[in-house]
Amino acid sequence: MPFYVSPEQVMNDKAQYARKGIARGRSLVGMVYDEGILLAAENPSEVLHKISEIYDRIAFAGAGKYSEYDSLRRQGVQFADVRGYQYSREDVDARSLANAYAQVMNHVFTTEIKPLEVEILVAEVGHTTETDQLFRITFDGIVMDDDHYSVLGGESEPVAERLKDSWQAGLSLGDALRTARAALAGPERTIEPASLEVAVLSRSNGRRAFRRIDGEPLAELLGP
Repeated sequence: MPFYVSPEQVMNDKAQYARKGIARGRSLVGMVYDEGILLAAENPSEVLHKISEIYDRIAFAGAGKYSEYDSLRRQGVQFADVRGYQYSREDVDARSLANAYAQVMNHVFTTEIKPLEVEILVAEVGHTTETDQLFRITFDGIVMDDDHYSVLGGESEPVAERLKDSWQAGLSLGDALRTARAALAGPERTIEPASLEVAVLSRSNGRRAFRRIDGEPLAELLGP
């Protein structure tokens, strides 16, 4: 006779396993600033990106196991391209994409032995600050509509606490970037520009709102 394990215990074990995997990764921040949405992550790799473009005004960010959230990113690009082709580009929005991701992640969590060790963020820049959207999707497919900022992966709770104390409406890009770096680093260390992956969804970029910031422009924004 096989050992009996209650469904509740199985789900608890899966959740604990997923949380441990996500916590091993470095944290990531999405934050609203005066001209759009800033995405910043501690990522020393120049090749493996945690932040990517999905569609015209939509970005994707992931924390946890790289191979798993990169697979989700590719699925999101395909979903957006097909929807935009079948209907129109305006019909591709962050809400529908977040719901699609939630269904996939919940299905894996409830039916597969091993859950996804990832948290993801779907961000869409609106025409005004009030219409900017940040959707955080957890490993079990729960969608959270965050206001002003989102924190994923790593030590997300202390980073979120630091952002709670330092974020304010109307931040410029430079101020938002310095606020994000300070929240990610904490009071006891400093993150060098080379170890930061930064991108923005900017209202001033036209139809393709996504833009990466690195090298000298990043160092100038961070200041001395």
